[in-house]
Amino acid sequence: MASCIAAGHGAAMGLGRSFQAARTLFPAPASFACRVHAGPVRQHSTGPSEPGAFQPPPKPVIMDKRRPPEQERRFLSPEFIPRRGRTDPLKFQIERKDMLERRKVLHIPEFYVGSILRVTTADPYASGKISQFLGICIQRSGRGLGATFILRNVIEGQGVEICFELYNPRVHEIEVVKLEKRLDDSLLYLRDALPEYSTFDVNMKPVAQEPTQKVPVNELKVKMKPKPWSKRWERPNFDIKGIRFDLCLTEEQMKEAQKWSQPWLEFDMMREYDTSKIEAAVWKEIEASKRS
Repeated sequence: MASCIAAGHGAAMGLGRSFQAARTLFPAPASFACRVHAGPVRQHSTGPSEPGAFQPPPKPVIMDKRRPPEQERRFLSPEFIPRRGRTDPLKFQIERKDMLERRKVLHIPEFYVGSILRVTTADPYASGKISQFLGICIQRSGRGLGATFILRNVIEGQGVEICFELYNPRVHEIEVVKLEKRLDDSLLYLRDALPEYSTFDVNMKPVAQEPTQKVPVNELKVKMKPKPWSKRWERPNFDIKGIRFDLCLTEEQMKEAQKWSQPWLEFDMMREYDTSKIEAAVWKEIEASKRS
């Protein structure tokens, strides 16, 4: 029995020595040995700074060549169009020539009722012989050389309005601080609205806008002071869209105001003023003035 156990032990020892010899003849791969001794290794990203690292390709920019390029807005100032019924075209043609000559000296930008402007004018009674006023344009009126616009601002709790002549030689600069439109063509009702809708910082900085971008429309509706107002703004002949009438008038008052409506005027074709031919002639005069 002892001899059998000794023989088995000797055989096991011989098998162990043969296995060690085989390990020395056939070494394990380095990666396998690393996994055996150090365990699994997580591969870390080398980052873009290492040469040969993966870099994603730039994002392609898709351009539609079939689409025409955006052109700058064409704006014709309303004072170039004479009032309907005027029968002296020579007088307006001479005025337009003087207006174009004035525009070569003074840059008159594009602006609308509702835009915020800063106007610099000559003032012999001011300390620096010039004065500035910033406000919102509440009205544009007049034709030809008599064109005017009104700016309004609330300064120290007092509403201030100044009417400027567009082609007055005393006007040194007209700067558009914020270009925008409103729901109405006239904002005279701001006189009867709360002061907060007419208050603007005199040091307000200009808001940049692309020349190809459409003019934004401010759909703000103002709250009015209690009655009485300077005019009956609720009546349909004013066609006001920028007032919250539901906050200051009852249903009975609104029904009473609708009695003054004239719905048939909407279908009166004789009231339409076609200015397409006049505008084409004015644009030709403007192009000729630029070439001269």
